[in-house]
Amino acid sequence: MAIDTTTRTSPVRGTPDAARLSTRDRLVLFVLCAAQFMVALDFSVLNVALPVLGADLGMNPSALQWAVTAFALPSGGFLLLFGRIGDLYGRRRLFLTGLALFAAASVLATVAWDPASFLAGRALQGLGAAAIVPTGMSLLTTTFAEGPTRDRALGISGTLMSLGFTVGMVAGGVLTDTLGWRSTMGLLAVFALIVLPLAPGLLPESRTPERPRLDVPGAVTVTGGLLCVIYALSTAADHGFARADVITTLVVGVVLLTAFAVVESRTDAPLVSLPMLRRRTVAWGNLGGLVTFSMMSTVVFVLTLYLQEVLRLSAFETGLVFGVQGVLSVVAGSFTPRVIGRFGARRTLVGSLVGQGALVAALLGLNAHTWSVWLATAAVSLASMCHLGAIISYGLTVTSGVPDEEQGLATGLVTSTQQIGITVGIPLLGVLATTSDDLLSGVHTVLALDTAIVLAAAVLVGLGLRTRRTA
Repeated sequence: MAIDTTTRTSPVRGTPDAARLSTRDRLVLFVLCAAQFMVALDFSVLNVALPVLGADLGMNPSALQWAVTAFALPSGGFLLLFGRIGDLYGRRRLFLTGLALFAAASVLATVAWDPASFLAGRALQGLGAAAIVPTGMSLLTTTFAEGPTRDRALGISGTLMSLGFTVGMVAGGVLTDTLGWRSTMGLLAVFALIVLPLAPGLLPESRTPERPRLDVPGAVTVTGGLLCVIYALSTAADHGFARADVITTLVVGVVLLTAFAVVESRTDAPLVSLPMLRRRTVAWGNLGGLVTFSMMSTVVFVLTLYLQEVLRLSAFETGLVFGVQGVLSVVAGSFTPRVIGRFGARRTLVGSLVGQGALVAALLGLNAHTWSVWLATAAVSLASMCHLGAIISYGLTVTSGVPDEEQGLATGLVTSTQQIGITVGIPLLGVLATTSDDLLSGVHTVLALDTAIVLAAAVLVGLGLRTRRTA
């Protein structure tokens, strides 16, 4: 039973000037995008502050990875489950609950008095983020009608998510140097407390009209599987894949995800609809999203090492390089919906992947001379513009044509792809740079592999989506 979406489509959306947003539309978009920006900021704002934080709270260097992992585990592990719960019991309700939890957790992390209280705050932040991201995305796709209006809304949302990650890298260093590491967590609390009072009066409630039971076995296996895989990859980023706990949790994660697929094929009310996963737009779109996120996060990681260890730039100068990247990402976000409107989301996705791969290939010209900073700035900034085009177009590719009652599931898949992509790239490729005897040579190896993977994905996604059109 499908939801009748005509009651939510304003007269403005039915006109030729469909992409123009009303005042209320803009306010709704502000609330949803501010929440997404806040979560993206949380992924990176703490990274620069880790050494200072560890010294203040008495955390040894080996324990510092948990400042990141404690957030990544619940934020990635519970995305699919919370996306489905929002579908069944109310996306607005779960979105507000996640916001409240995120605000309280940020306050706890700000005032933390020992490692346990800080890590508890980080874990609760991740749990709140797991509720905010899929429900926020599904509220966006069900509030704004499919077409130019939704294209523009997703373009703005994708721009701010990309910008949030970049701003976090720059702001983290500035805040830590001027106000201390606690200000990075305080900034997140301020964001949450600004958005939370505005959301109840603006966001419509949205849920599937049917109330099937929740697929508990599916929820347990997929959540456990994602938690194990994310833990293994996060730990491998710092300690490599040789550790026993990494190998064990990775194997357990694969087993649980395999069990999840078996459970979903046999239950009457699956958590994930296997026919949806068989949609070519969902399968190939998420592949494009996984590759663009994982490979771009790897580029940012190895460029940070290169700029500081090879060119000997300061943290502030390195932040300026990525600041240019953020500015051009905003520019890309303003015109990507127009490109999608002209060429379609699928062609834009393939073209963006090709552009990202080609510009990463240009970084192979980096050397130990100081002028290379200009090549690094230009290539990574332009590659980020293509990366943003891929983010927006893959989200549209995956969610277009999906019934409203399954939008939470579709956007849960989109956001799970984002989280896994950010987590996967660095341990799989970045470790080649950190373990190389010659850092510059290691950076070149990573960039070459990165280029090959992105371009290969562009070919596969193009063929997969073209087959769908022919059918």
